Amino acid sequence: MKIDIYTGPMCPYCTKAKELLEQKNLIFNELYIGDDFKIMEEMLDRSAGKRTVPQIFINDVHVGGYDDLYAIDRSGELDKLLES
Repeated sequence: MKIDIYTGPMCPYCTKAKELLEQKNLIFNELYIGDDFKIMEEMLDRSAGKRTVPQIFINDVHVGGYDDLYAIDRSGELDKLLES
């Protein structure tokens, strides 16, 4: 399983998303867009132009931001996605 999370400077939603993933004992790859324009371009390409952070991908499936991650966790869909 591969989890990528694009984060930015002073982002409380990024912190909350990482905390949720850590609570599930998941290992993720954090990609910080604040230091590298190429990483930001990559995020924009993968997220169909979404500029807000975090942007979260699980096994190359675009989950979205923190609110989206939280919603699929509450619905049980996150566990299903993680199993696939």
